[in-house]
Amino acid sequence: MFHFQVLIKHRAPDSALQLVESILRPLQSRYVYLSYEDHDIVTANTQAVTHAAFLSMGTAWSCESTYPWEHGYYVKGIETVKVNIMLRIYSNKWHVYAGLAILNPSARIQIDQYARSTSEIFKLMLSADDVGLRQRIYGARDAVFGAADRAPILLSEDILDRFSLGRRPSVDNILTPIEGRAPANSHLSLLAMVDCWARLGIQPFVHLDLAATPIFRLWIGVAEYLFRSQERLDAAIFAALYDSSHRSNDMEFVIAARGWSQCISFGNFDLYKERFSQSASFFQSRFEDATKIGSAMIQAIMDSSKERKDDDELGDTK
Repeated sequence: MFHFQVLIKHRAPDSALQLVESILRPLQSRYVYLSYEDHDIVTANTQAVTHAAFLSMGTAWSCESTYPWEHGYYVKGIETVKVNIMLRIYSNKWHVYAGLAILNPSARIQIDQYARSTSEIFKLMLSADDVGLRQRIYGARDAVFGAADRAPILLSEDILDRFSLGRRPSVDNILTPIEGRAPANSHLSLLAMVDCWARLGIQPFVHLDLAATPIFRLWIGVAEYLFRSQERLDAAIFAALYDSSHRSNDMEFVIAARGWSQCISFGNFDLYKERFSQSASFFQSRFEDATKIGSAMIQAIMDSSKERKDDDELGDTK
């Protein structure tokens, strides 16, 4: 049985809606009624702006002409998700994502805010504004993750480490005072995503329940994993302010995020195709292995989440 069915009445009489309700009634589902505007907002968040974040990562790395996971970066935990999902997206056809972004007015708004969040947080990083950055990031955390009343999607990074495309360096050259290991990462893409949700008043867990995609579930899972740990979040903030090991990549990411936002705002499919294809061509030689590993990673997380949910439901019945 389906837990719920989303019904959108658009340009239809009440009788048509009642007919659909009657057809679906044997499924014994709970009905959730949305307007088409609500649907566009949910779709923009769970798909378009999530894709834009990973597209920006790929463009940033391609502009630096480097595969960072092959040089000791992005080889563990949260970073594994970034690399694998980015490669998964770029290994697909451009039109899979173009329409979701360009034809949805809500997507343009959200992607523009994501680019703004990225730029504004990066400016706080450059000015080493410790107080300003902490206020902004902690405020976003409280707005999005303040009510911790559900089981986390990702309990540990250990399951992600099995799907890394690279190897960690045997010697740590850059140490953070919090984790004591290198390389430190500001996780700017995640800081900006949660800030974007907070600025737009979006509750991503509501969208997760309504229209979860595997990629969005992973994305919100790693954001939650970072933001609900004071230690991990403070490590990211410290790296953002005082560690320059990822600074050049962060700069490229800011430029890429703004570029994708402008590209989508122009509404030009040819421009989108050209921008997508340029970045995709750089990663072409890495697609075959990465897509297999990425699919296995997604399946492992989905299975882990399902097992935990089943255990919780079993516990509730005892």
